[in-house]
Amino acid sequence: MFLQSLSLQYFKNYEKAEVSFCDHFNCLVGLNGSGKTNILDSIYYLSTTKSAFHALDSQSIQHDGQYFVINGQISLSKKEHKIHCSLKRNSRKTFKVDDSEYDKLSEHVGKFPIVLIAPNDDELIRESNEVRRRFFDSIISQYDSEYLKLLIRYNHYLKQRNALLKKMAESGRVDKVMLETYKTPMVNDSAEIAMKRRSFIQEFLPHFQNNYDRIADKKERVEIVYNTKALSADFGKQFADNIQRDIQSQRTGLGIHRDEYIFEIDGFPIKKYGSQGQQKSLLISLKLAQFGFVKSHLKITPILMLDDIFDKLDDGRIDRLMSIIGSKEFGQVFLTDAREERTRSLLSEKFEPMKIFRVEENMITELD
Repeated sequence: MFLQSLSLQYFKNYEKAEVSFCDHFNCLVGLNGSGKTNILDSIYYLSTTKSAFHALDSQSIQHDGQYFVINGQISLSKKEHKIHCSLKRNSRKTFKVDDSEYDKLSEHVGKFPIVLIAPNDDELIRESNEVRRRFFDSIISQYDSEYLKLLIRYNHYLKQRNALLKKMAESGRVDKVMLETYKTPMVNDSAEIAMKRRSFIQEFLPHFQNNYDRIADKKERVEIVYNTKALSADFGKQFADNIQRDIQSQRTGLGIHRDEYIFEIDGFPIKKYGSQGQQKSLLISLKLAQFGFVKSHLKITPILMLDDIFDKLDDGRIDRLMSIIGSKEFGQVFLTDAREERTRSLLSEKFEPMKIFRVEENMITELD
């Protein structure tokens, strides 16, 4: 799979832009703030129907614009597909593939897979388990539609139950019969989701560890520890016994929305004991494992996008990373860098075919 062409209108800093890419290595060079990452985000939209960086789609509309449009032409299995995404202010987002709209945007997930490695990935280490759950959920959902349905249904129950708890706190009237109606579906869904998460981690972990070994030259050992209460034999009883605490806190305290993913290096939490280089290597390894995992399950080679990834990596790790992404296991790659001379020095014949684009003054220019 590869993106042949991209056109933008009023998307972030681009009033209008059109560009054609090659099917292997595409480098975007230019000063920080020139709009390199915005190009990657527009491609991310075509794959996922949403931004990688903003929760609100309206934030992707250029400041003086009233709408944005993203059009892409993607080649997949010797067929060409047109993908269209647009949004008018105060209107519903439009998303089409080959001129047909989906009934639900979730139906698009996994059809044109993409993996993005970006500076804000460090939130996977810094932030709460919610961020890590969301990351791993996004991977599983790309190849397991049943998991996505379970997750959407569970989150719907969770939202309703939390709203009921808040309403009861405000009124001072407790309706335990109504709360009881949520127990069975939430306990059952929690168990199914947790089993799928545990199976996923068992399969994903070797991919992750292998990539870390390749980047870090086997200097240390990394692990992903998955903790859940949902697979306990008495989880149903725990859920029921927690009602009083739920009423006091006005939120559901037990369930798969409280699961933990812990990253360790040589047996210790990497958040506390890992160096910046080790943490960056772990994050890149996670994303490369995501790439390999999705590729093996969907039988599609995802597009790989690397946004400003060289920061905090020593020369040895950079060389090993470039050797990995230059191998035959990868298809189309997008790389951004503020230093054009560094990008050119890292490239060799193994990255052919290759294109280099300079991004400046809200324009994209292909270089010789």
